[in-house]
Amino acid sequence: MYNTIKFQIVRDNIAMVTINRPEALNALNSTVIGELEDVVTEIENDESLRAMILTGEGRSFVAGADIGEQYALDLQGGRAWSRRGSDLMRRIEKLEIPTIAAVNGFALGGGCEIAMACDIILASEKSKFGQPEVGLGITPGFSGTQRLPRRVGSAKAKELIFSGKMIKAEEAEKIGLVNHVYPPEELIDAALEMAGSFTVNAPKAVKYSKACIDRGMQMDIDDGIAVENELFAMCFATEDQKSGMKAFLDKDKAVFKNR
Repeated sequence: MYNTIKFQIVRDNIAMVTINRPEALNALNSTVIGELEDVVTEIENDESLRAMILTGEGRSFVAGADIGEQYALDLQGGRAWSRRGSDLMRRIEKLEIPTIAAVNGFALGGGCEIAMACDIILASEKSKFGQPEVGLGITPGFSGTQRLPRRVGSAKAKELIFSGKMIKAEEAEKIGLVNHVYPPEELIDAALEMAGSFTVNAPKAVKYSKACIDRGMQMDIDDGIAVENELFAMCFATEDQKSGMKAFLDKDKAVFKNR
């Protein structure tokens, strides 16, 4: 179905999305962007899914956007390209289920940006991160100037973007860009284990918790608390709330049905 994407449902209703253009270090061109748009639509419309893992085939996660394709763009083309990529990143960010970027190699430019669109970033010890666009005469174009400072603070984001330098996984973890670092051979298993720790819980409660955090980060604290109050209340209209609390009281294991 896809030429540059591998998409499968693995255990515990986890969507595994692998960008599969290793000959170009998984660089994002129009074909990859289009197929990712289609995959995201599939995920948006599949209520059985509980989490998503995004990774890259071969020795790179995503080495950036395709420079050969970008080179010929003019003002209007640059605007359209940036908007399309940013819209895709925002759709990934707004997925209701938890999302994990399993970064197995280079995550540069658009690669760093797509990783930051996920809720959590796990990295192999061989991975490298950066926003090197200024060295090409452009700014980050897929919302990197917005998400990087939200992840690591504005001063560190400015240092990385203005210099265009790459940083190793250990430094990325130190500054808060990456959650955890693993040996390369353990990365996907670690991502699956983490995703599994999400999927055993009440699906609606996990989705509502993600919504509380994401929406609250864009508000002042009083408005954010009001969002939490409402979504907390909505949990009490679910069967899973009754199941979870009854299991706790009965010292039993809850079985959640996403109802």
